[in-house]
Amino acid sequence: MSDAPRREVLAVIPARGGSKKVPRKNIRALAGKPMIAYSIEAAQASRHITRIVVSTDDAEIAEVSRQHGAEIPCLRPAELAGDRVTDLPVFQHMLRHLAETEGYRPDIVVQLRPTAPLRTAAHIDAAVDLFVLHQPDCVRTVTHATQHPHKMWKFDGQHLLPFMPHLTLADEQFNQPRQALPPAFIQNGSIDVIAPSAILEKNSMSGTCIVGMLMNEMDSVNVDQEEDFLLAELLLSQRK
Repeated sequence: MSDAPRREVLAVIPARGGSKKVPRKNIRALAGKPMIAYSIEAAQASRHITRIVVSTDDAEIAEVSRQHGAEIPCLRPAELAGDRVTDLPVFQHMLRHLAETEGYRPDIVVQLRPTAPLRTAAHIDAAVDLFVLHQPDCVRTVTHATQHPHKMWKFDGQHLLPFMPHLTLADEQFNQPRQALPPAFIQNGSIDVIAPSAILEKNSMSGTCIVGMLMNEMDSVNVDQEEDFLLAELLLSQRK
């Protein structure tokens, strides 16, 4: 039996109240429960997560989150709840609040976006295991990109130029079959496992050393619009 101290692994679920494409989506019913509940329950089932907090500016989201077992150490200030606010100041606010009010400083931070309801505790644990093994600044989950960046364009309304700056028209990468191009991956927004030092000292949500973890596309649905709700609901129903 190991005498090593247990790591403090803090799950932070960011859930602001405003959402223009799908109003109130974070607490909208999805296959029988508020969407945010799936992230809270996945964190509760994780063998690594030791504490679960929700960062929100919204009293109703806070109450629903508490009902499902998450903590709300404080409400997020309004200036950190706008459309263009990035994750970094939100996480710095939460970590500094916990340190100043409780003396609580986690060893690892896990970001679980509520818009990824198909991510499971097994995914979370695999990502934390990778973080512990490699000790990077961040582990970020990815999936295979459905659109290859070598086939993307800049468009001025008339002319097309390759979007990737190292490519030229003479390369004709855009005419290559997908199988001939290097594999491309896209971050899926399901899990970020982050060193607190990256957030607080490097002022970054990813740092300079990032390890990737590949996830299946069907586990990676990111609910951003109405069609995504329908797909997520179908997949969750199939799981049950």
